[in-house]
Amino acid sequence: MTITYGILPGPLCSYCGFTFVQEGRIWKALTPAREERFQQFIIEYETVRLREGRGSAGAHFYLELPYRDVTGRNGWQWKIRSRSFRFFYQRILPWLEYRYQGGLDVLDIGAGNCWLSYRLALRGHRPIAVDLLTNALDGLSAAHHYNDFLSRPFDLFQAEMDRLPFDRAQFDVAVFNASFHYSENYARTLQETLRCLRRPGHVLIIDSPFYRNEESGRKMLEEKHLKFQSEYGFPSDSIRGQEFLTPDTLDELAREHGLEWKQFEPWYGARWALRPLKARLLRRREPARFYVLWARLGNS
Repeated sequence: MTITYGILPGPLCSYCGFTFVQEGRIWKALTPAREERFQQFIIEYETVRLREGRGSAGAHFYLELPYRDVTGRNGWQWKIRSRSFRFFYQRILPWLEYRYQGGLDVLDIGAGNCWLSYRLALRGHRPIAVDLLTNALDGLSAAHHYNDFLSRPFDLFQAEMDRLPFDRAQFDVAVFNASFHYSENYARTLQETLRCLRRPGHVLIIDSPFYRNEESGRKMLEEKHLKFQSEYGFPSDSIRGQEFLTPDTLDELAREHGLEWKQFEPWYGARWALRPLKARLLRRREPARFYVLWARLGNS
């Protein structure tokens, strides 16, 4: 699906003719059939996130992300997210900004409440936020909290990561910020992302669970489904996301798409670093790791 603007009264897909409708500030880029397919996933996901205490009625919560969870409900997760973001912000983003003096066109895939797009917009870049969720606590509608602090609000699209509503070569950078593991097919998702990138271009995968052993990832998934069934009454498997990455997965994606991954592990603290050793001593499965993965396309 590619979006066309200009002489037309409203945007539409230049491939299939689907007309985009804007509700509030959000462009709805899901066809009715695709919306129906994801309906159960969205209901279940929002149920879990609400029970976990995600989001807030006040703007202060969103404006502090990812550095601080002012609600105190998910502080340990935001500690991980903030350190990953700091690594990207201090080590990778300056490199990109030096090479793109006019600013970056960024595709924020799986944007959630859009805090990453907000941080990039503050730096003068041009993000577009994409997500399936549109609610005001944990989805795209939460972006209204940022409007007063930006000279120009960034665009919002409800769309799926395998059918992005953009033209070829429209972006410089695509970021999966704790979202790539929701893909049902990594190769297909990455192919669609690469279609939207210019050359040179960049793909970043941040904070998706990584296991050195495939079996550890499968055990994690089994544990998650059992936990969700017990706590929420459903296993949360209406959409079969891949859920985790392994070295073999990255190697296969690199071969298939002609990529070379750079893998960075931010410092999350001593307790986090000791988790693999503790798991071995207690004969538990390998714990997840989180990396910043960066692939460059073309001569960049």
